[in-house]
Amino acid sequence: MAYDVQKTDEQWREELTPEEYAVLRQAGTERAFTGEYTDTETEGTYSCKACGSELFTSDTKFHSGCGWPSFYQPMTDTVEYIEDNSHGMKRVEVRCATCGSHLGHVFPDGFGTPTGDRYCINSISITLNEKK
Repeated sequence: MAYDVQKTDEQWREELTPEEYAVLRQAGTERAFTGEYTDTETEGTYSCKACGSELFTSDTKFHSGCGWPSFYQPMTDTVEYIEDNSHGMKRVEVRCATCGSHLGHVFPDGFGTPTGDRYCINSISITLNEKK
C-alpha cells in the first residue's frame, strides 16, 4: 500500500530510537505494564510517533488491565487493519494509515465499551498531545 508518508528504512532508523524502530517498523511489542501511557488519564489526542498523524482521543481510552494503553475506537480513518496469524494466533494488527507504522492489535473483547473493541496499543508507538 502507498502511504502519504513514505521513507526509506535508513531514514526511519535515523529518526526513531532503536526501541521505537523495533515496534513501529518491525511490528514488535513493548513489555506489558512498562509503557508511558498505560495508566495515564490525561486529556488530549494520541498521535503516531513516526509521522505525527492523530490516531486516538483520550475520550476513547479505558483501563482494560491488559498492560498496554487501550482504546475502544480510533479517530475516523486514521488506522488500517492487517490480518496477523503470527505466533500461532489469529489477530488483527493495527497500523497508522498515514505511514504504515505498527501500533498494536485490536481485539473484540472491550467489554463494557460502546464498540466492544479493545485497541491494544504500544505506548512507544504514540505521543500524547495534552489538551490545553
